[in-house]
Amino acid sequence: MQSWLMDANKTMAKVVLGSSKMADTLIPSEIIKLANEIQLKMQSGEQVFNLTIGDFDPRIFPLPELLTKLIIQAYADHQTNYPTANGMADLRSNLSRHISERLNLAYKPEDILVASGARPLIYAVYKTLLDPGDKVIYPVPSWNNNHYCHLSECNPIEIEVDSEQNFMPHARDIASHLEDATLIALCSPQNPTGTVFSKEALYSICKLVLLENKRRAGHQKPLYIMYDQIYWELCMDGVQHEHPVQLEPGLRDYVISIDGMSKSFAATGIRVGWAFGPKDLMAKMRAILSHIGAWAPKPEQVATALFLNEKNAIQDYLNWFKSEIEFRLTSLYEGLTALRNSGYPIEVIRPQAAIYLTVKIPWKGRKTNQRVLHSQKEVTEYLLNFCKVGFVPFKAFGSSGDSEWYRISVGTLRRDDIPLILNALKNGMDEFTES
Repeated sequence: MQSWLMDANKTMAKVVLGSSKMADTLIPSEIIKLANEIQLKMQSGEQVFNLTIGDFDPRIFPLPELLTKLIIQAYADHQTNYPTANGMADLRSNLSRHISERLNLAYKPEDILVASGARPLIYAVYKTLLDPGDKVIYPVPSWNNNHYCHLSECNPIEIEVDSEQNFMPHARDIASHLEDATLIALCSPQNPTGTVFSKEALYSICKLVLLENKRRAGHQKPLYIMYDQIYWELCMDGVQHEHPVQLEPGLRDYVISIDGMSKSFAATGIRVGWAFGPKDLMAKMRAILSHIGAWAPKPEQVATALFLNEKNAIQDYLNWFKSEIEFRLTSLYEGLTALRNSGYPIEVIRPQAAIYLTVKIPWKGRKTNQRVLHSQKEVTEYLLNFCKVGFVPFKAFGSSGDSEWYRISVGTLRRDDIPLILNALKNGMDEFTES
């Protein structure tokens, strides 16, 4: 039995007569499940700090004002019919310039594909490159690669990476798995960890892929990199975002990049994402998505094309937005570090980018006056039910169920709640009677 199906069978969903094995064994999002549980608590009147979903509260982080006006104007101008399947020409042209100016990468409009956010583009990468049974290499923790493997009926090669590497894979972790793999799925800045590739680590992976493709030339399917950089604009001061094609131009024909508006401009509901890479692959991805109808809404495409012309408005928004995100990440990091330095059992990794903080909650086996936390699942329940904070365990990102690491998302976090959350965690640890 293929490994993707064996893994799925361990947590098989309810079987529906006549449905496919893939559908029967599809695992729902654990993040959404946890968020829904928290939402029910909040609806019943409980005060819970929900730091689970990688989204934004629009009351805290609204869209850029100009982008909002341009979207409204596009609707007023009746730009409401079907867009072109690969994205509006003006948008792809402006994206070509945008990518050149901000990333120093040269991609023509025909090398760019627009869709309704990053998800359908990632799905299209999998369906374009992979046949059932093909192997995909990706690090864990990472976001959703296990589910895309399941949907595509391909075999995951999961590389569990630890905190000593900031949860970012190195060439030595990947090298022994390259020979018959088709795709390496990478993400930087990384979801869930908020960490980034160093130049050296990414370059070493690029060299491996380049050498492997030279070995395969003419007799084996190439090895590709899918590079999800949806958070790259949210690198903190002093942190450099790296891109495979910048570091190794010879990889240009083997890298598909995923990007979009959703994270850089708090525009998760606007659904404008783009991929760029080899023109022939973009055409095949477009054909797949045209049958699904996964294009971004035309008014939002029209507005985004105009917005990308406004360099000052873009930079002004990013300056404000990044400073607000960085304040939250840094405040939590410093507060958790202070607790650690005071002897409390908690650890945290210095944030580098995105909207995430990685925290270690090593409370399994701890006793309180009421209970013993026998498992990491019970630790998660204690965080939610006693401390009243919702973090996502790395288990939801493919790590072992025993992993003590969690993702904190700050996209819905109010400044005033930061000391309350730190105090809630402290109170929870003050309940421990002995190890």
